[in-house]
Amino acid sequence: MSFSSETKEELSRRIGTARHCKIAEMAAIISICGHFLTDERENLSLRLQTENAAVSRKYFTLLRKTFNINTSISIAKNPYLKKGSVYTILIQEHEEALRILEAVKLIRQEEDGLVFQDTVSPVVVQKDCCKRAFIRGAFLASGSISDPEKFYHFEIVCQTPEKAQQLRDIIATFSIDAKIVSRKKSYVVYVKEGAQIVELLGIMEANVALMNLENIRILKDMRNSVNRKVNCEAANINKTVNAAVKQCEDIRFIERTIGLKELSEGLEEIARLRLQYPEASLKELGTMLNPQVGKSGVNHRLRKLSAIAQELKGSKEELL
Repeated sequence: MSFSSETKEELSRRIGTARHCKIAEMAAIISICGHFLTDERENLSLRLQTENAAVSRKYFTLLRKTFNINTSISIAKNPYLKKGSVYTILIQEHEEALRILEAVKLIRQEEDGLVFQDTVSPVVVQKDCCKRAFIRGAFLASGSISDPEKFYHFEIVCQTPEKAQQLRDIIATFSIDAKIVSRKKSYVVYVKEGAQIVELLGIMEANVALMNLENIRILKDMRNSVNRKVNCEAANINKTVNAAVKQCEDIRFIERTIGLKELSEGLEEIARLRLQYPEASLKELGTMLNPQVGKSGVNHRLRKLSAIAQELKGSKEELL
């Protein structure tokens, strides 16, 4: 089971105690994946669809606990996938469908008849607990989370820009910076920052998924930290080796041209030590000198040897 499916499985078992929170969650579900149908007599019906069995059970439970409506779930094969099914809940009674849609503020009665709302009334999501329930319902209806082992990505797909804007605004009340992007004929509300996805899981009360994601984030951060240190150490080693090779080349050039005995006592001593211990660090070379010299002193002498080599090379080129 994917991380996204596990999260939905957990959230499908989360049923709020307050009726206003259940209504807010149903409002998000119906707004995003509900379909309103009317026949020739203007009788209203409501259809909810999902490809997740756990989510369909959640819809069923919310309808029963919030509106005392008992209905059935029909199952059909998904025509677009070789595997998988589509779960449909159909409310065919006009009065029941109307009662639900009026409760979630997605329909209103006017003189000309029924008027459907594209977005949920702010009255439904006045309280923070209702906003949490709304986000949870929206995620169950059309949300997904990528495998956090690979990358961080949380998204909820909406059919209209108005629905996406409303969802983003509700998420923003929890100081989470969600973005909206157009994808084909849909509008996707998404978050890519790992820490904010953790916060969203907490807001939706997916506590198990939250802990799992946090554990993965900690391990990834540790691995990244170790990799950075290893890469840094490798770069330092390469730099040290390249410098030592250059120093040995310069010293051998001096030895071939004027001889090391022509150098001062201190330079001759460090030159012979470098040739004898090409892999030694500056600190190690300094401890071999008598008296001992610090890293900066060793580096100064080696730089002096390099300068002498460059002068000799320049003189040689002039003679040629």
